[in-house]
Amino acid sequence: MTAGATTRPRILVIGTGDTKAAELLFMRATIEASGGEAVLVDVSVLGNPPFRPDHDKHAVAAAADTTIEAVATSGDENSAMALMALGASRLARALHDRGDIDGFIALGGSMGTDLALDVALALPLGVPKLVVSTIAYSHLVPPERIAPDLMMILWAGGLHGLSGICKSVLSQACGAAVGAARAVQKPSGPRPAIGMTSLGSSCLSYMGRLRPALERRGYDVAVFHTTGMGGRAFEQVAAQGGFAAVFDLSLQEVTNHINGVVTTSGADRLENAGRRGIPQIVAPGATDMIDFAAWQDAPAAFADRPYHAHNRLIASATTGVEGRRATARAIARKLGAAKGPVAFILPADGIQQWDQQGEPLHEPEALAAFVDEMRACVPAGVELHEIAAHINSDAFAAKALEIFDRWVIEGIVEPGVATEGAGA
Repeated sequence: MTAGATTRPRILVIGTGDTKAAELLFMRATIEASGGEAVLVDVSVLGNPPFRPDHDKHAVAAAADTTIEAVATSGDENSAMALMALGASRLARALHDRGDIDGFIALGGSMGTDLALDVALALPLGVPKLVVSTIAYSHLVPPERIAPDLMMILWAGGLHGLSGICKSVLSQACGAAVGAARAVQKPSGPRPAIGMTSLGSSCLSYMGRLRPALERRGYDVAVFHTTGMGGRAFEQVAAQGGFAAVFDLSLQEVTNHINGVVTTSGADRLENAGRRGIPQIVAPGATDMIDFAAWQDAPAAFADRPYHAHNRLIASATTGVEGRRATARAIARKLGAAKGPVAFILPADGIQQWDQQGEPLHEPEALAAFVDEMRACVPAGVELHEIAAHINSDAFAAKALEIFDRWVIEGIVEPGVATEGAGA
């Protein structure tokens, strides 16, 4: 952020000025009263706003290589808004790359939210992004549409016109956008970034050993919680080339997606690091179970399977032998498509805390079937490291670090950067 932006950040404000003029003007006034500058973008299609935006609908359409007239006659409201989303995303990225904006906020119902999510994805990690939406936190929003650092607030009372409740929500959102733009620390730093996945610390605990060891080696380690959205954020940062290497050791979201439960991170889980050629150390952490909402009944297909309630929000049930074999084949297919080096660690003695003897998800025959299938289908170009140990053991962490250190020596992974306080 520039020195000027620190004191008066420029916030990109996007909405349909023909239907939400009062709200947008209120937001502009609130941002300015909070010490920021509002850069208004109108994404109306049919009407015109009763104010002059900084970037009008013609500019948005032009950014999508079309005209507003062509957008209006493109077919229906869905096709029109998709074109405006493309133009708004390109315009927002161009403004960011020129250094003309420091943050982004948008408001809308389902249509405006659809557009706003694309704009947020177009902006890099570290640019504050806030969407005020009537469908915030809804399952209508798929995980692959959510930027890794997106903030959302429910637009209570915001369907039509300003009210006291609506002003309360909008004022909070605008203040948050200005404050975030002032306070944000960009994710880049002197140490190469390592992405790591885990399912909490009670189910998978290896990061307690791996993270400090990698920090002592001069790396910045980010651990992603693989309960759907964490894996989504991990994939999006990987897709942007944000990691020097990854320790993708919790693949339970792959199993979730195969089985159609809501705690998915999208169809491209375990694909983006490979697509970018980022070195990957991979393990099948927690792939023997699916997650679902603990406040609902278990999915019918898993109603009679071993069950564990982690808390009042999330519960798990195991997949059977054939389900585990299917997961193994899916993992192998994804690893086989990678353009960079991949090492796969197969801990034959267990892949999550609750699969051990005496725990509720202990099923040794099913684990053996998974290990057998994994051995058989790991692609030839992938290093396979089978170890007679549990994934939460010292031996597993030691094997992962052994592979990583060798890759650093071989020049596959860039060396770490020693900084004061690393590993503290």
